[in-house]
Amino acid sequence: MCERLATLGISVNLVTYLENTMHLPSAQSANIVTNFLGTSFILSLFGGFLADTFLGRYLTIAIFASIQTLGVGVLTISTALPQFRPDPCVPNEQCEEADGLQLFVLYLSLYLTALGTGGLKSSVSGFGSDQFDENDDKERRQMDYFFNRFFFCISLGSLLAVTVLVYIQDNVGRPWGYGICAVCMLTAILIFLERTRTYRFKKATGSPLTQILQVAVASWRNRRLKLPADVGQLYDGNKASLSHNRVPHTDQFRWLDRAAIIESSMEESSYPSRWRLCTLSTVEEVKIIIRMLPIWATTIMFWTIYAQMVTFSVEQASHMNRNMGSFQIPAASLTVFFVSAILVTIALYDRIIMPLARGWTGHQQGFTTLHKIGLGLALSCLAMVAAALTEKKRLQEARAHGLLDKPNSSVPMTVFYLVPQFFLVGTGEAFIYTGQLDFFIRESPPGMKTMSTGLFLSTLALGFFLSSLLVSIVNHVTTRSSHPGWLSNNLYRGRLDKFYWLVAIMSLVNFIIYLIFAKWYTYKDTVMAKHLNFQESEKPDEKGDQTSKQIIH
Repeated sequence: MCERLATLGISVNLVTYLENTMHLPSAQSANIVTNFLGTSFILSLFGGFLADTFLGRYLTIAIFASIQTLGVGVLTISTALPQFRPDPCVPNEQCEEADGLQLFVLYLSLYLTALGTGGLKSSVSGFGSDQFDENDDKERRQMDYFFNRFFFCISLGSLLAVTVLVYIQDNVGRPWGYGICAVCMLTAILIFLERTRTYRFKKATGSPLTQILQVAVASWRNRRLKLPADVGQLYDGNKASLSHNRVPHTDQFRWLDRAAIIESSMEESSYPSRWRLCTLSTVEEVKIIIRMLPIWATTIMFWTIYAQMVTFSVEQASHMNRNMGSFQIPAASLTVFFVSAILVTIALYDRIIMPLARGWTGHQQGFTTLHKIGLGLALSCLAMVAAALTEKKRLQEARAHGLLDKPNSSVPMTVFYLVPQFFLVGTGEAFIYTGQLDFFIRESPPGMKTMSTGLFLSTLALGFFLSSLLVSIVNHVTTRSSHPGWLSNNLYRGRLDKFYWLVAIMSLVNFIIYLIFAKWYTYKDTVMAKHLNFQESEKPDEKGDQTSKQIIH
């Protein structure tokens, strides 16, 4: 909860700080936020590698949580000391942008926080699951409750971040808001360390990335060898020690099977290293990951849309009427509708959505993981359409009231027009987040669970980086010396609505591609069931053959 409180407490309101206090351009401010979030998630792969190969999950959590706390502490100090931010704007004069030293301290604090967040995210859920024995029915049921409570705590941290923390940052002061995050993280670390003696620990077993590289290298080295017609001639280690649920052989990506070819010159007692010869089971596990990649790639677009909710949508809110009587809603607090949509959808899923979906799909859980992901992608596309229509109306109101050249003014249009886009993306995240997490964990091979979580988190990272790239390209292409670009610093002179339409079209194309790959994909359980059914059908024939042989003899 404290990690989410700190990360979201910084990111959701950071764009207003960069523009209003650091005096940075709109597009640059949006990119700083998305690059910060993207780095936080992409570093989860690095944290997962360290946890699996060297440190173990416990030490990874302790070390990277401390790094995150240090980063938030530096950010708190940088917002408190005046020498780390430019002077306030003087009326009728151009604002002074932050200088090199001020930006260095800002980036140092953000990327220390991102490094700590990435390492922490990679291990915290896995370490929690390590506390339960999956072979014990009672503890396996308790694990389900753990993940429900874990996601509830994450959502609670998000809710506190977009309400309480944002209000403190805007009305009490940034140092207080960020300082609370640092204290919260420090408290969480002390509690975590104090309970050390009660934890169950699992040793680091090695990174699955090494396994993937070994299959790739071995198949390349054996590329000139001919594949045998009989799969049984491929190397599969000690078959007698393999469990009954080993991954069955598939005909897809047959070129990878070369990694399991046994050369005639090899002696069984002295097989070469795994960089030359891999077991067939290892090859099939790598094939599973490859089959998952198209689904992985088509989910990135959702998080690009998500990025707009914490950047340009917050900017939209800051230029609209946010008054509720004498109280003014902080612009970043509009994301409360985003978080509320997540909580409402999760609360209604078991009682209402799942029973209705069960009758439609025939699936016991209502929606399959691919159904959930598809729903999330569809809702995010609708969110961009709603955002574009709302922005078009906001620009019309600005023209009608002569505000086009008053960039700091607000249109007399209630900020609640933005609720649909926040609500649609929030509802979409409730589906796609649980769908992605379930898909990557269930479909990945048993030995690659940590890496599958990293794959999931990498879609968030790449979505944010794609947003940064898209903003930079659009800003470069549409900006002319005589005409401001779509993403102008003056939102009244820009065309944010056209940018939203562009993202909506990209999202629609991505959704169609996703449907194609989702139709193509076969679940791992389905492949296993077909394999077992085939084995069962072969048994009578084997018995018949044995009987005929006995008669002949």
